[in-house]
Amino acid sequence: MGRYLDSSCKLCRREGMKLMLKGIRCETGKCPIEKRQKNVAPGMHGWRRGRGSDYGIRLREKQKVKRYYGLGETQFMRYIEKAEHTIGNTGEVLLGMLERRLDNVVYKLNFAPSRKSARQLIAHGHIRVNGRKVDIADFSVRIGDKITIKTSEKSKKRIRTQLDTNPNYSAQGWLQLDIKGPSATIVAMPSRQDVQLPIEEQLVIEFCSR
Repeated sequence: MGRYLDSSCKLCRREGMKLMLKGIRCETGKCPIEKRQKNVAPGMHGWRRGRGSDYGIRLREKQKVKRYYGLGETQFMRYIEKAEHTIGNTGEVLLGMLERRLDNVVYKLNFAPSRKSARQLIAHGHIRVNGRKVDIADFSVRIGDKITIKTSEKSKKRIRTQLDTNPNYSAQGWLQLDIKGPSATIVAMPSRQDVQLPIEEQLVIEFCSR
């Protein structure tokens, strides 16, 4: 899969909102969205942010979801196709599948400062699901799955250091976090309210169904 190697902050500027791509840095004054670039897209003509056509509005919604979860075009379209063949509201089904990705779960448990860091943790073998090593970031968790850390001291130290950056952190209702472990259990399926990205998912489906 191709990797995006340019500045992550450009993606936030292009969408005109924080996508939380750089972890804690996004909460500081160093974030470009907090500065004068808030309403300026990257590039020479970024200040010409127009109203946008119907096509452009739908494209931006799709790009917003892709970049928020760190997906490539081909990978994203596979999720769209799977959501269309699943019973239920296609937009909500899509978001539910993206929320259940292992990299998103690791991030939302505060085991990593960003989804990109979470993918690195997973790829390096620090994460266990039901006692087995899982090094695939798009692994889909299910109810009852238990997320644990590799037993090595290096792995546990890395996770505890991250947890210590926000000692008052509490996981969402569908995730049961045990800080002492540290470990977590999937106790429910994520709901639409658990998606922290302001997105109109129906526009995404309309764009991809053209």
